[in-house]
Amino acid sequence: MKKFNIRKVLDGLTAASSSSSSSATAQPGTPRENDVVQETLQSEHFQLCKTVRHGFPYQPSSMAFDPVQKILAVGTQTGALRLFGRAGVECYCQHESGAAVIQLQFLINEGALVSALADDSIHLWNLRQKIPAILHSLKFNRERITYCHLPFQSKWLYIGSERGNIHIVNVESFTLSGYVIMWNKAIELSTKTHPGPVVHISDNPMDEGKLLIGFECGVVVLWDLKSKKADYRYNYDEAIHSVAWHHEGKQFVCSHSDGTLTTWNIRAPAKPAQIITPHGKQPKDGKKPEPCKPILKVEYKTTRAGDPFMVVFGGLSYDTVGRRACLTVMHGKSTAVLEMDYPIVDFLTLCETPYPNDFQEPYAVVVLLEKDLVVIDLGQIGYPIFESQYPLTIHESPVTCCEYFADCPAELIPALYSVGSLQKRQGYSKKEWPISGGNWGQGTQNYPEIIITGHADGSIKFWDASALMLQVLYKLKTAKVFERARGKEEKPNTDIVDEDPFAIQTLFWCPESRMLCVAGVSAHVIIYRFSKQEVTTDVVQLLEVRMQCEFGEVDSPDPGGEQTPTLPTSAASSSPQEAEPPNQLSAGINSSEGPRDNIPCLQVRSSPLKQSPGYQVELVVQLVWVSGEPPQQITSLAVNSSFGLVVFGNSNGLAVVDYVQKTLLLHMGTSELYSPSDPCQRQPHSPRKPRQPSGGLCDSNDGSNNSEDRCKSPTSGSTSPCNSDDERKQNFIEKDGKDNAFTRSRSSSVTSIDRESREVISSFYFCESFPKKSDSLVSPCLLVGTTQGSVMMVALCLPPGSEQKVLQPVSFATCGTLVRLKGGILTMALLDAGGTLLPPSDEPWYDPNASDEEKEKVRRRRPATPPSSQESQDTQFAVLCSEKQAKVVGMPSQTRIYKHNITETSFVLRADVVQTGGAYCIACFCANGHIMTLSLPSLRPLLDVNYLPLTDMRIARTFCFSNLGQALYLTSPTEIQRITYSQETCDNLQEMLSELFTPVETPEAPNRGFFKGLFGGGAQSLDREDLFGETTAGKASRSLAQHIPGPGGMEGMKGAASGVVGDLARARVALDERGQKLGELEERTAAMMASAESFSKHAHNMMVKYKDKKWYQL
Repeated sequence: MKKFNIRKVLDGLTAASSSSSSSATAQPGTPRENDVVQETLQSEHFQLCKTVRHGFPYQPSSMAFDPVQKILAVGTQTGALRLFGRAGVECYCQHESGAAVIQLQFLINEGALVSALADDSIHLWNLRQKIPAILHSLKFNRERITYCHLPFQSKWLYIGSERGNIHIVNVESFTLSGYVIMWNKAIELSTKTHPGPVVHISDNPMDEGKLLIGFECGVVVLWDLKSKKADYRYNYDEAIHSVAWHHEGKQFVCSHSDGTLTTWNIRAPAKPAQIITPHGKQPKDGKKPEPCKPILKVEYKTTRAGDPFMVVFGGLSYDTVGRRACLTVMHGKSTAVLEMDYPIVDFLTLCETPYPNDFQEPYAVVVLLEKDLVVIDLGQIGYPIFESQYPLTIHESPVTCCEYFADCPAELIPALYSVGSLQKRQGYSKKEWPISGGNWGQGTQNYPEIIITGHADGSIKFWDASALMLQVLYKLKTAKVFERARGKEEKPNTDIVDEDPFAIQTLFWCPESRMLCVAGVSAHVIIYRFSKQEVTTDVVQLLEVRMQCEFGEVDSPDPGGEQTPTLPTSAASSSPQEAEPPNQLSAGINSSEGPRDNIPCLQVRSSPLKQSPGYQVELVVQLVWVSGEPPQQITSLAVNSSFGLVVFGNSNGLAVVDYVQKTLLLHMGTSELYSPSDPCQRQPHSPRKPRQPSGGLCDSNDGSNNSEDRCKSPTSGSTSPCNSDDERKQNFIEKDGKDNAFTRSRSSSVTSIDRESREVISSFYFCESFPKKSDSLVSPCLLVGTTQGSVMMVALCLPPGSEQKVLQPVSFATCGTLVRLKGGILTMALLDAGGTLLPPSDEPWYDPNASDEEKEKVRRRRPATPPSSQESQDTQFAVLCSEKQAKVVGMPSQTRIYKHNITETSFVLRADVVQTGGAYCIACFCANGHIMTLSLPSLRPLLDVNYLPLTDMRIARTFCFSNLGQALYLTSPTEIQRITYSQETCDNLQEMLSELFTPVETPEAPNRGFFKGLFGGGAQSLDREDLFGETTAGKASRSLAQHIPGPGGMEGMKGAASGVVGDLARARVALDERGQKLGELEERTAAMMASAESFSKHAHNMMVKYKDKKWYQL
């Protein structure tokens, strides 16, 4: 695992990073202010490194299994290597070349793995350390690698090439043997054509000296390694894809390109003993069956007590066009065809024994699909699948947003698990998960962590991310709130709206009150409460909000109340929505009935909604069409459970909703937030023409049809509307030349000048602060940030008690601009005079379906408790961070105390105020790949690492920081990469990671039996060292392959494992292994001594018995 060297920044000095062009011009205030807060965070508290990677391996290409260690390895097309054991045991490695992994081979029970890559290199991985490393590499120069085979308990690796030759590599030294099997020696001399690449290599299970070689053209050769000649040659007209042995070594099966399986007796090469077409239609006139699709792989596994299993991938008839990929399991006379959800990449049959010359006793089949991993139980009727123990369903629907909560309340995970356990599917196998190797890490981190992912189908998943693991806790389907299109005529118009109208745009979660608020791409907001009881909602509470563009047909805005939209209609009121197909957006201006108006994009369901325990709908808010123009997507969102308010904003302004009373309290345009005398107030634009809707999260110009790449969404706290923000980030990617294959943002008829100049609400922050400079007591406030860098304050006037709230509505007063920064506002926070975060007030969680008495016991409003303050001294610090800079403003004086220019040439994508090391700081991720932290409140640079250039919009939309030095992002459409910027976590990482290799005794070899031992039957061994060693075979050509020593030797291991704990752990493992080997040796010695003593006793008795007898008396 790669660690990053950080540049230490001396406290109080100015540091300029040429790579990020960030000017660290921290401007300290007066000495009095500097002395107020004693900051404890220093540069040595920060270091950046990757921790773990979760999810399904992206674009898998190969797979291998260690039957003794019970570890599964998966290789990908990008050179990644993922290793899986028991639940919670997983590891990620990466080949530096990035070439596709074409084959993997375990050194069974040795803690090592051989990988073969598409760039014709092979690598030996050491799995006996927590972070696997490459011990040796061998790069072939003149031949392309097509197939590898490593016999069990052998150190000689057979490598087949595209030219048809076979080379042999010593896996201990990674050197080539001089022994080479040339293709022209293997085939018959009379053959005039090249046999093609080697597609299979295996040794006879009963005779290690016989090597079976399969060529693509259909020729199979049984090669005698000792005599260096072919014993038998088997010819078939169709190309070969795979070969499988019967464990007795007398027969083998070949799969062919015409969908046939041929069974051959090794001593009868003239013709196959049997030809079958598993999915072919057998004609009645005895003719050859119709050809089928190629059988890409076959495995032949025997059982001691019953019929053998034959597992086949492919071979379907050509008339099954459009049918999903299938795996065929043939057992005796029964044939089961198992349909898969995705195309099959590879499969492996798991067997009880690692010895190929024994009854295999298969018990499961691991099927690697393009987007899933399925394990089938062969021991139960109907072949049920095992319930997966890994978090492989992150991409079940494409991830559109992500949030990370470290050190959240401890009772949350049990609560979510209890309601999530009710959602589990039935019908899984009753047996334990068969991939059960490795051990969990012994980390000291015991705080709960939760990850929330929003998806394109409108679902939200809660994940338990504690202790470097990831398990799904609970899944919420927001689309249940809406009516779904049932017929083809009701299908949404994909030219105007994306194919995922329910996709999650952004979300806000309050862990203390358990309130959840989500904003969807169709301009809808749903507020959820958490309940442990099931309820049935007769009518879903609906609020329709008309957010009109602040600049209409006039050239100047009118901040007066006359422009305020009318109050929303209730769910029961009549609506012209019924005249339109649900889930459909149209331009409106082309409608034959005139412009669409007061119609939401989605139709809320009218039938009763059964809500299971978990998150239940409290209120649905929908923005409606205005005069033929669709509602703008929501760009920012915040909830305050103590106030009972939810606020959301977009390019038209903001709206505040009381979700308790189900009423719209406030709606105002962005320009109305400025006071009339505000110098920061912007001038109005010219009138805009009607335009097409923005269409959601998905890119209409996407050249590919992959749903992962099609569906995109900004993360929570996005800095501008989707069109302008995505396009600006995309332009940044293309300008830097990182990758020009990315899809561009969808087009819009809004001109670029208007798009850049339009001010959009980008962030909110509820707090209790000083609305005005003259205030001496704190009161509820709302901070509003915009894409133009303005931070405005809105004062909230709440009734004195919750009972009065029904009678007295909440009132608002705009207080003008607090401060202005360069770039759009990303995050805002409030610190007290001691530098401690003042979080927004919240309400303790209570079950909304509980009795009124229980509610009153828990439910209590937290009154504002203003601290004692003096007019001459600021008692709070407002922390504000934008795309370009950060500022700290003293409250209530509203004077700037500190300022730091984060970057000049780039822009910040994500910024969060986080707690780490017992103090608070700002963590930033820039588009140029830099991750930075700034101290609070002085904004001293503490960390600046060039970590990850923005090469994909997915990273920009999913990157998020959390407390205690944790962060994550989606590194691929299917995988979450977690990182840490904490020095303490980096130091303890070795302890926290799981162990892949555990000392396990290799099972005993099968007993040969008395008669086989007497008459020379059973498995024949081969001294490969004598045959392939340099003494006999000579040296290989130096130009054939180049040996590259890897970093995973002893020196590399010492460097990779940091700290004394790692050394002690390695020493303990080495001692355990040595003690185990010594114990085995002692047992064998004792057994030999006992055998010798018994033999001596029997010999003495025989001598005494026959000592005095003559020869004729015997």
